[in-house]
Order: sequence, then C-alpha cells, then structure tokens
Amino acid sequence: MLWSEQHQPKVTINQMVNRIITSGKLNRQEHLQLTSSILSGKKITDKERSKINKIFDLIKIGQINLIDFNS
Repeated sequence: MLWSEQHQPKVTINQMVNRIITSGKLNRQEHLQLTSSILSGKKITDKERSKINKIFDLIKIGQINLIDFNS
C-alpha cells in the first residue's frame, strides 16, 4: 500500500521525530510516513532529512522499537 498525501495527518516531521525519540517506539504507519518523505521526492529540509535518518539509525542500534498498531 502506498502512502498518499490525502491520508497524512497534520503532524510535522519534527513533531513526529520528537514523539518517537521520547517514547522509544515507532509504529509501522509512522515508519511508512518517514520513509515516504525521504523517497517521494517531496521537498524536505536537510534538517528534517537528518532527523529522519537519526530515527532509522536509532532503530538499527535498538534504541527505538518498531511496533504494530496494537502494541
């Protein structure tokens, strides 16, 4: 399933990243949103790209857990 812009909530990348870092959890929908932001060709700032990459780095080292919606 592709993520379309009409389904995106009105949450900024900064807000999402801050919530993810604070909670240590990332759900699959958020993961899709962040991945789509980078790959879609949309204009995102270098700072936003850096924050998204930080999330992915934290997932790799186990400091952020990828969860299902029910978790």
